Amino acid sequence: MSSRPGSFDELDRKIVTALMANARTSFAEIGAGIGLSATAVKRRVDRLRETGVITGFTATVRPSALGWRTEAYVEVYCEGAAPPRRLAEVVRNHPEITAAMTVTGGADALLHVRARDVEHFEEVLERIRVEPFIRKTISVMVLSHLIPDSPEAGASHPAPDEAPARAVDLR
Repeated sequence: MSSRPGSFDELDRKIVTALMANARTSFAEIGAGIGLSATAVKRRVDRLRETGVITGFTATVRPSALGWRTEAYVEVYCEGAAPPRRLAEVVRNHPEITAAMTVTGGADALLHVRARDVEHFEEVLERIRVEPFIRKTISVMVLSHLIPDSPEAGASHPAPDEAPARAVDLR
């Protein structure tokens, strides 16, 4: 998957822009808007997929419709230097983590977490914190999205049906 320099022209840019606005737009509709046939648009889209410019097509869904009503960003601080691949292994075990990245600054990583409610978020945070190399976390709850049509405002998968069982000592 390698693209040659200069292989992404203005028509490709218009096609990508149209697909980003609505991935269900037909090749015929895109072609009519930019002066190409549907076949020519399809050939370009196929090339853009082969070269890795277009990595997939997705639906943006209102998170609350899928059961995600609470959202937060969690800064993760590690003991020593935790390798990114180890952090990646940890976040893959938590379906509530919808995005994760290593970052510059004081924190080692930033996690985007979605949960059913605050109690569920707290349970997720507790599961993250038990990792032996995690020293501390700092969480920031999202109140509202100022750009509601941004990808960050959408969700890509449903909330888990059940949170893992938690032992509660009532003594």
